[in-house]
Amino acid sequence: MPTYVTLINWTQKGMENVKDSPSRLDQFKQAVSAAGGEVKTFYMTMGSYDLVTVVEVPDDETYARLVLSTASLGNARTQTLRAFTEEEYRNIIAGLS
Repeated sequence: MPTYVTLINWTQKGMENVKDSPSRLDQFKQAVSAAGGEVKTFYMTMGSYDLVTVVEVPDDETYARLVLSTASLGNARTQTLRAFTEEEYRNIIAGLS
C-alpha cells in the first residue's frame, strides 16, 4: 500500500480551535480507516510544521480525497509527500538505464 507523509500547519481557525484538534485527528483516523487505510504514525512537532502524519492508503486518488476533504474544513494547510519504502527505492534505482 502506498505511504504518504503529510506536513501540517494549523490555520488561524485551527489555532483558535486548537483544543478540538484531538477530536479532528480521531475523525481523520476514522476516515482513513473507512477508506481502507491506516494512520501509521502521528506527531505534533516544533519548527516549520505543527503536525506530521504517516499514512498508508490504497492509492493516490484515495489519499487526495482524504486530504482535500480534511483541508476543506479550514483548520489546516497540508503538504503531502509520496514516500517509498527501501524495497521500492531499490527497485526504482535498479530499473534505471
